Amino acid sequence: MYHTLIIVGNVGRDPEMRYTPTGSPVTSFPVATNRQYNHDGETVKETIWFRVTVWGKQAETCNEYVAKGMKVLVEGRLTPDSAGNPRIWADKDGNSHANFEVTAGTVRFLSKGKEKREEDDFGDTDINQDAVKEAYDEAEELRESIKKQAEEAIDGIEKPAPKTRKPAAKKKS
Repeated sequence: MYHTLIIVGNVGRDPEMRYTPTGSPVTSFPVATNRQYNHDGETVKETIWFRVTVWGKQAETCNEYVAKGMKVLVEGRLTPDSAGNPRIWADKDGNSHANFEVTAGTVRFLSKGKEKREEDDFGDTDINQDAVKEAYDEAEELRESIKKQAEEAIDGIEKPAPKTRKPAAKKKS
């Protein structure tokens, strides 16, 4: 089984880097994705937050260049809690929240980092459409490659011979 997740959003806070006891770098930062739709004539704005974790050399690169407010494309996998669900936590006021955690395989910078943004909210900002298209195309190629490998693996599995029943022995009277 395989799953991959691709999100494009804005970094909500400067990254935090730490090291494991074995010396591997790990960087974490929140990313907000936005969508807007109409419901019963009202415009509804929805924001979903993801906690992104990056490992190794890419963790060091993200720590150096990622900054609050910049746009990023993250390709990775969801990391659930022990029960397979998003991490649930309570704020200071006791309100429950869910946190989707993503272990990144790839982080692409779609806007300049480590500089001030002109706007405070996560409104429209120019993003590098070519980088988004390139990352999407790479994800499609990866998906097709995995699909082909899975089909080849299934074709290579020997199918068991159908079970046949032995006829019941006839009783002599």
